[in-house]
Amino acid sequence: MTAAPETLTDATAATPTNTPTHRTTATPTSDRPVVRTPDAPDAPTGRSYVRFVLVLGALIAIGPLTIDTYLPALPSITRDLAASESAVQGTLTGILLGMGLGQLLVGPLADAVGRRRPLIAGLALHIAASVFCAFAPTIELLTVGRVIQGLGNAAVAVVSMAMVRDLFAGSAAATMLSRLMLVMGLAPVLAPTLGGFILQLTSWRGVFVILAVAGTLMVTLASLALRETLPVERRRALALRPVLSTYGMLLRDRTFVGLVLISGLMFATLFSYIGGSSFVLQDIYGLSVTQFGLAFGLNSLGFLTGSQLNPFLLKRFAPRQLVRAGVSIGAVAALVLLASAATGIGGLTMILVPLWFLLFACGLTLPNTPALALTRHGEAAGTAAALLGASQFVIGGAAAPLIGAMGSDSAVPMALVMAVTASLAAVVAARTLRVEVVTA
Repeated sequence: MTAAPETLTDATAATPTNTPTHRTTATPTSDRPVVRTPDAPDAPTGRSYVRFVLVLGALIAIGPLTIDTYLPALPSITRDLAASESAVQGTLTGILLGMGLGQLLVGPLADAVGRRRPLIAGLALHIAASVFCAFAPTIELLTVGRVIQGLGNAAVAVVSMAMVRDLFAGSAAATMLSRLMLVMGLAPVLAPTLGGFILQLTSWRGVFVILAVAGTLMVTLASLALRETLPVERRRALALRPVLSTYGMLLRDRTFVGLVLISGLMFATLFSYIGGSSFVLQDIYGLSVTQFGLAFGLNSLGFLTGSQLNPFLLKRFAPRQLVRAGVSIGAVAALVLLASAATGIGGLTMILVPLWFLLFACGLTLPNTPALALTRHGEAAGTAAALLGASQFVIGGAAAPLIGAMGSDSAVPMALVMAVTASLAAVVAARTLRVEVVTA
């Protein structure tokens, strides 16, 4: 891994934000890197940079690990709890909604009290919820447990993004997020295989025991290895009026809202695959638990490829250009997937190939949308990250049950939802992201 890219923050971060009446009157309108402000904390470099990437990446991975490890167990949960496929997919919706709504609460809190305390509290809640899920006797209680898990994981998602924005902005932030996705990308690759291995040794309840153990390791790591990145002088008052004012300021920024929608729609595309792939690949195409884990991991490499190609592309292209390219690739791949699912042409191969390119598009798009969005509002990084993350998980959580509601006798429902979300992301990008050519 190379040395850290230049540390950047936007011009808005230079204005003090320790009073509840502070409002931002201007935001950057291009992807041009801007100068680091004097009150920003020192960014990690060299070995510290590598350690920061690894530690933060491991913490971020708790989210996809919690979501993906139990995917091979969905059919067995359906049988064991005598639940419908739609109800079982509702447990996936539960954790996504918990993560989405939880971020709206954690974001302002992280801007007020700093990053470390919400992070550690969220990991503790994750541990407790995992134990609750392991002993849940009904699908309803399992869904409740998954919502609580999502609330705990929300703190990890918000704080991780906010810590990146505390130290980096613009292309530097996009590069950092791509590095993090190399680490966290291993979670969706390995998690279904790990889940399949656990299922060979025990029941689906053992998956949640492992998640509780992982949470224990992560809270220890966070306590020992991460320092506070938000100085006291940059914290915001935790009161209803300034919090609502900050959310209102963010929602009035048309480009920010466009980035939020693009990120949410591409997450919906990703989680439609996560929620539907186990039924499509196992029940329709007859893959075993082990084969499903391998196929899921292979497609997840598409996500890793896109995210790790991103830092190299950032040397030649602006983040906005890469977002528009990513959503265009995703829309085309999703439409090909829908045509293949509807006609049956190409069989399993023509299902897996478009899925690979869809996940590649997600990997190319998702590091750049938060980097662009948070650079515009560095003075309220926690709240901005919360709104961004909430859109991802609320829109993603709404997409998953649509697949189950449309039936599970073909791949068409999954392909249709993915085609709609990816195409909408491309439309939003075309209307809100004006590509600006920036000269040196």
